[in-house]
Amino acid sequence: MADQKTREEANTTVPGLSRREFVTTIAGAGAAFMIVPRHVLGRGFQAPSDTVNVAVVGINGMGAANAHGVMSQNIVAICDCDLGLLDGKLAQWTRAQRPPARPQAPAAAETFKTWPRSKAQLAADARWPADDPYDRLQKFVSGQIPRLKKYQDYREMLDRQKDVDAVIVATPDHMHAIIASASMDAGKHVYVQKPLCWSVHEARHLAKKAAATKVVTQMGNQRHSLDDQRQGVEYILDGAIGEVREVHVWTNRPWGYWPQGIPRPAADNINTAQLGWDNRGVVQRLAAAMKGDFAVPAGLNWDLFLGVAPKVDYHPIYHPFNWRGWVDWGQGALGDMGAHLIDFPMWALNLGLPTVVETEATPFNGATYPDATTTHYEFAKRDGLPPVTLTWYDGGLMPPDPPELDGGKLNPGGGILYVGKKGKLLQESSAPPRLLPMSRHNSYGPPKERLTRVPHEEHEMNWINTIKGKDQISCPFDYAAKLTETMLLGIASLRANSKLYYDAATMRVTNNSAADQFLTREYRQGWAL
Repeated sequence: MADQKTREEANTTVPGLSRREFVTTIAGAGAAFMIVPRHVLGRGFQAPSDTVNVAVVGINGMGAANAHGVMSQNIVAICDCDLGLLDGKLAQWTRAQRPPARPQAPAAAETFKTWPRSKAQLAADARWPADDPYDRLQKFVSGQIPRLKKYQDYREMLDRQKDVDAVIVATPDHMHAIIASASMDAGKHVYVQKPLCWSVHEARHLAKKAAATKVVTQMGNQRHSLDDQRQGVEYILDGAIGEVREVHVWTNRPWGYWPQGIPRPAADNINTAQLGWDNRGVVQRLAAAMKGDFAVPAGLNWDLFLGVAPKVDYHPIYHPFNWRGWVDWGQGALGDMGAHLIDFPMWALNLGLPTVVETEATPFNGATYPDATTTHYEFAKRDGLPPVTLTWYDGGLMPPDPPELDGGKLNPGGGILYVGKKGKLLQESSAPPRLLPMSRHNSYGPPKERLTRVPHEEHEMNWINTIKGKDQISCPFDYAAKLTETMLLGIASLRANSKLYYDAATMRVTNNSAADQFLTREYRQGWAL
């Protein structure tokens, strides 16, 4: 285990033992600790040298990506309320051919310096060599697909599949909390795709449950484990732009990804001949146009899809992907990309929960999220740091282009702009961070490396290796829950149509008691957290 000390250690704002602290703690136990059989350690725990038995709940979309990330382990079960999607994904993997080499990206018109990986990062990467993704998939297809178990109901899976050590939850947002909570109750380590959950109350519940059960938890905001993103945090910690009081965060979603701002399909026949072509008439025409008697696809258990949410008749506009834009099941663009983008200002600036939240939006019908929103957050001063205002934009809305770009434009796809007393820091999409203007960036040099790096930037394997005792978790629930609560307060302001003054200590809106209903939900009969 001496090779674990090759990585340069640093303080991190994410809770947990550093790698050096972990090595020091267990070093005295001797090598025998590393080969204790799984059954000796008890339910949900295994020796760090073991292969982890993983179950995946929700295999379409990000669930498939998460599963691919842990195919070096032993995937023993896959659960999805839609067996058609499950079987289709297994067939797709079975037929997969090696992809062609990715073409080299063209050089940018203007460049700024990117800084090489440190010796500590390179040493860490050498410890766990990355395997070839296609070879990993082929080994999974030949060695694991023939024997893995398939389920529709996660409750049956948890009850029957006693060999599961860890569970990945990648269902629609509204089912994250109840599945993750049940998994932790069963002693399973849990990875939950972002956003962590559907409501503020659920975020608090999951953080509390994770602390009580002491299982290894991770939220699936993969950018949290990327080197470039961590370097952006380090610029702020380095004081490269001085005191920060203002941050702007934006994404172009939902444009081009899923529909929002649309009515629910009509439940009854509508005589469109009697409708006008004003806004109200057009909305009703759209609802009528989507009406239809759609049979539930073979293999889909629609009641399991609905789960904790209110009963709604099946319609193909809801499933398998467009659920994200519907209030019953998703959190729109803020829930989708806020976990990637709001994450870093919260981390770098050590923000607590906001004290004031206000969301402005294009028309909102209460069923699907609006086409575009802007959310204003106010964070109080803390630990000698000044108060911060953070503004979120989605649906094509953006902050003004900073003059330091010399006529250039911000990337409409998404990014973060920090405004400091001594300058600005821009981090667009997944690009490396850069100080503005470019001349300042190139003259400043790389910031001091303060945060540990995730080997190969593999977020899922960071979770697996932490379960094994070989790594430090990247985004555990105690941090992820605070980030998620911040995002969901923006949704609560939208639904309440109100500016919210928030008391985090009591989880209560102090200026509008009616808004408290949007911090939780009423669970459908037969379902309880």
